[in-house]
Amino acid sequence: MKRKIYISTVGLLAFLLAWAVPVLRGKQQSFTVVIDAGHGGRDPGSVGSATKEKTVNLAVALKLGKLISGSHKDVNVIYTRKTDRFVELIERANIANRHNADLFISIHANSAKKASNVKGAETYTLGLAKTQENLEVAMLENSVIMMEDNYEQRYEGFDPNSSESYIIFEYLQNTYLEQSISFASEIQKAFASAKRTNRGVRQAGFLVLKATSMPSVLIELGFISNKDEEKYMHSEAGQNQLAKSIYTAFAKYKNDFDRRQSYSDTSNAPKTRNESANLTRNEQKQSPVDTTDKEPPASASNGRIIYKVQILSSDKKLPAGSPKLKGYKADYYEENGLYKYTYGESTDFNAIQKIQKKASKDFKDAFIIRTRNGKRLKTNEK
Repeated sequence: MKRKIYISTVGLLAFLLAWAVPVLRGKQQSFTVVIDAGHGGRDPGSVGSATKEKTVNLAVALKLGKLISGSHKDVNVIYTRKTDRFVELIERANIANRHNADLFISIHANSAKKASNVKGAETYTLGLAKTQENLEVAMLENSVIMMEDNYEQRYEGFDPNSSESYIIFEYLQNTYLEQSISFASEIQKAFASAKRTNRGVRQAGFLVLKATSMPSVLIELGFISNKDEEKYMHSEAGQNQLAKSIYTAFAKYKNDFDRRQSYSDTSNAPKTRNESANLTRNEQKQSPVDTTDKEPPASASNGRIIYKVQILSSDKKLPAGSPKLKGYKADYYEENGLYKYTYGESTDFNAIQKIQKKASKDFKDAFIIRTRNGKRLKTNEK
């Protein structure tokens, strides 16, 4: 029996690690967002007294897409479904991956098994469920795979109703954790501003989020098991407000994305003669300091900008020698409840680009950050 459990666990690990391999993403001329209306067709999702979850999800998804398309002409909006049809869970993720999406938004409605007075909206990112409640939500959403043909073979024995299957999420690294949590936080802020009960940002093992290779969130709009919430989500006014709240968060995320892109393009542009003249001799001669296993030199903290390469984020502090660091001697800093790991440092942008190129072989989404006196600078901060 023990041997059988071991083999099953190894199989699950291999299956989830295979999903964890990011899809190579080419350059895009526009920002692509994939909006996923959960459930559909023969899968109604949670069922209330007067409506079905699949209907609410689709209505809000279409309204959200219309708001984005109407205000952001440079955004390509893709839907996993635009009608009442069944779409397999893995195909939802594949749609986002095939379109090299920059953001994935999965829309759902919750249901409480016992308490009919539970209400409010919550947004999930990928991770190990830290409460039984979060785990139950993931189990409910993942159970849709049981409606698919040959789901046992397709998902390598993953049992959506067994808590043992979810332990494996603890050992997987989410490359886009920081961006996903940032977007999820903006969604919850927008819900709160619209006077919705804010149940916060949460984490759980959703297969559809694990299979996507971009920042992604799963939104629970409210509780269809609560008659007042069901009435709100079923109404045109309620659906409009929900879509507008998510759009507000999207607009903020897209604006930050554009600023990061603008900074990256500016930083990579060749320096003009005047820009080079503005550098001090020390800055021009500074060689990269690739010694991340010790404190930065004192001179580096004298108000000057220090470039570093951020390689990953984690919601918990990694132990020394963690396999997630892949042998890199990395420093870390804490921000918004996350541990963010960096590798290499230099005052020379060309030098840090070389370090980034090296790190990108092991961390494909490694990116350059700027720091001053040990503190990370914002994109638009001088």
